[in-house]
Amino acid sequence: MTRQYKSEALAAAHEAALGLAEAGLMSKQTMRAFDEMCLTPVEEMAAEEIRALRLRENASQAVFARYLNVTTGLVSQWERGEKRPRGASLKLLTLVAKNGLGAVA
Repeated sequence: MTRQYKSEALAAAHEAALGLAEAGLMSKQTMRAFDEMCLTPVEEMAAEEIRALRLRENASQAVFARYLNVTTGLVSQWERGEKRPRGASLKLLTLVAKNGLGAVA
């Protein structure tokens, strides 16, 4: 999975830092700081936010689920607040919120 950055400038800075870390010239602690600064942050999403995001993208629950590689039932549970997205699903939702559904196509 490719990394998603806040901006092109931060992408360049992060890639340079990654090279330094791989060469042993930067500590893991410093690399973690670069990750936090440069990579797209992942935050919890409320049920209403997920539904609004899906509607903004003009997608049915089935289509939205297909893009995220989850079941339609799970999208429905997220939107009703019965379950909360976590891990990779939450990251994909964050990317869709920032860049649109095409970002995960």
